[in-house]
Amino acid sequence: MHGKITVCHQIKTYLCNINSRNPIKRDRDMRYSVIIPVYNRPDEADELLQSLTRQSFKDFEVIIVEDGSSVPCKDVAERYQNILDIRYYAKPNSGPGQTRNYGAERSQGEYLIILDSDCILPEAICSSEEELQKAPTDAFGGPDRAHVSFTDIQKAINYSMTSFFTTGGIRGGKKKMDKFYPRSFNMGVRREVYETLGGFSRMRFGEDIDFSIRIFKGGYACRLFPGAWVYHKRRTDLKKFFKQVHNSGIAASTSTKNIPNP
Repeated sequence: MHGKITVCHQIKTYLCNINSRNPIKRDRDMRYSVIIPVYNRPDEADELLQSLTRQSFKDFEVIIVEDGSSVPCKDVAERYQNILDIRYYAKPNSGPGQTRNYGAERSQGEYLIILDSDCILPEAICSSEEELQKAPTDAFGGPDRAHVSFTDIQKAINYSMTSFFTTGGIRGGKKKMDKFYPRSFNMGVRREVYETLGGFSRMRFGEDIDFSIRIFKGGYACRLFPGAWVYHKRRTDLKKFFKQVHNSGIAASTSTKNIPNP
């Protein structure tokens, strides 16, 4: 074969050969479990699931957890049953952190990938696998970008959340950082670490910041995967955005007492 064969293509070919002889078992043999909490976002969940069908790396399952939605996405999830290894659950509203825990408890992957329902993935799973093959880590996260189809408000909010002048570029993918604290819109963690830490706390806001802090406090390794980026739509307006920033600031202030000493 001529030309350079990427790690991702080698992995894909290897898995296809294995699967043709021995189908993947359902007892935690899965490489990744993609956990997606959903609250009244069937259209955006549809876009996310559609992007997951285009992943070249196929060794993953999808866990959709409806968090007490009045506009459910069950019909959307059912349309992908013959395309993705997908399971759908519905439960009373408890907030994003506990909803992710609910999905994690029902998943089987070696690694959990936590996504917001308003994200769209390019080749993020393949990029994560390439990074893990080069150097394993306990937890990881990827940056986010604005899609050309985003509204001006969405692009402005994306800039404010990823710019060097606001967050130091942490969410946008700044490479030179002493520590990278992944956020739950695009976060990966080894199952063993997730279970040891007890998953997300019951905080309604900033639960992902709290979880990232506990990852470092537990002595686990965490890395930024620059190539594992996602389009993050952030379906919101300026009023909701300012409220989100306000609540996140309060949560961060509350959680800082748990930051480990260097």
